Amino acid sequence: MTAAFPLAGRTMIMSGGSRGIGLAIAVAAARQGANIALLAKTDVPDPRLPGTIHTAAAEIEAAGGQALAVVGDVRDEASVREAVARTVERFGGIDYCVNNASAIALAATEELPVKRFDLMQQIQIRGTYLLSSTCLPHLRRSPNAHILSLSPPLNLAPRWLGSHPAYMVAKYGMSLLTLGWAAEYAEHGVAANCLWPETLIATAAVQNLLGGDEAIAKARTPEIVADAAIAILGSDARTTTGNTFLDVDVLREHGVTDLSGYGGAGELEYDIFVDPPQA
Repeated sequence: MTAAFPLAGRTMIMSGGSRGIGLAIAVAAARQGANIALLAKTDVPDPRLPGTIHTAAAEIEAAGGQALAVVGDVRDEASVREAVARTVERFGGIDYCVNNASAIALAATEELPVKRFDLMQQIQIRGTYLLSSTCLPHLRRSPNAHILSLSPPLNLAPRWLGSHPAYMVAKYGMSLLTLGWAAEYAEHGVAANCLWPETLIATAAVQNLLGGDEAIAKARTPEIVADAAIAILGSDARTTTGNTFLDVDVLREHGVTDLSGYGGAGELEYDIFVDPPQA
């Protein structure tokens, strides 16, 4: 590990990561020389979505990192325990646990099938709990351990409370668990933070579910979240913990003021749970 590359030689385990923001974070960490283990279900290509866990592992290794692809389900305790055990066996420990896997369904309450409700709670809340709790014994042995959840600030404005309560509960559940671990493990030196994009991010989910090409035109690239994630993970775990960060705020704190390289040159659309600044 060097000051310029604080993630060099460190080990990250991530839920999901076959594409989108998760893959961007994994590749950014790989460029610093990190080891990356992915736990995801995407063993074979889906015609609707690009990328599998195997293509993601290839991108990680091409970027300079070591990759471990574990096909499994973050909702399943046996899958999670296997992924953590294989990660420790391969790389000798775990420094970063990134809770990235998520399902989204924004239907109104009377229109949302219970199976979709259950899926979101199981992936977001159960999955986050399973992966983080299984990693914690190993994180406590790391010199700079971080739990990072891709989940939003707890914005309790009626607009967000009433927009899509089922999805809100799933994502806020991730945030509450993460803030809980920040408090529970403060004396153990394990940081726990949440990270959320200020604007829409150009991912398959946004393309398919949140407005197609029109939404993509108002979105930034996944690299803005990735760069913010790397900045958080490279920070001192004893002082950077218990936060619900927006990506732009992290980058500004680290001296990045020109965001033009992240796309979205026109009118940007703020992400779910993020209020535009008051005029």
